[in-house]
Amino acid sequence: MDLEKNKANAIAFYRMAYEGNPAEAVAQYVGDEYIQHNPDVADGPDGFIRYFDRMQAEYPEKSIEFVRCIAQGDLVALHTHQKWPGNEEYVTMDFLRFDENGKIVEHWDAIQKVPESMAHDNGMV
Repeated sequence: MDLEKNKANAIAFYRMAYEGNPAEAVAQYVGDEYIQHNPDVADGPDGFIRYFDRMQAEYPEKSIEFVRCIAQGDLVALHTHQKWPGNEEYVTMDFLRFDENGKIVEHWDAIQKVPESMAHDNGMV
């Protein structure tokens, strides 16, 4: 596994889909299968494309910052900070599994809304 290439491809894939071109993201970066674990997104490439097309249509002003990217074995972990309309902010942890050809074949995530106040001053990013 080329960990640096997988990291770059994970970020490019996520950015491309998030910014409004999920079909091209799938064409370039997804393997023969795509297993989805997010309960709000249908399984497979078509479910992924439909979800991100809808997000782009409903929230074209959203933005994303990639805070961290870590790779180990066939997995890449992304830590992102997302800003959505209405001043809502979210922090996500996404895990992408790559096949032996360097293509994404599985996805898990955890999403947390950034609260207005916290019990500390450390922030979430």
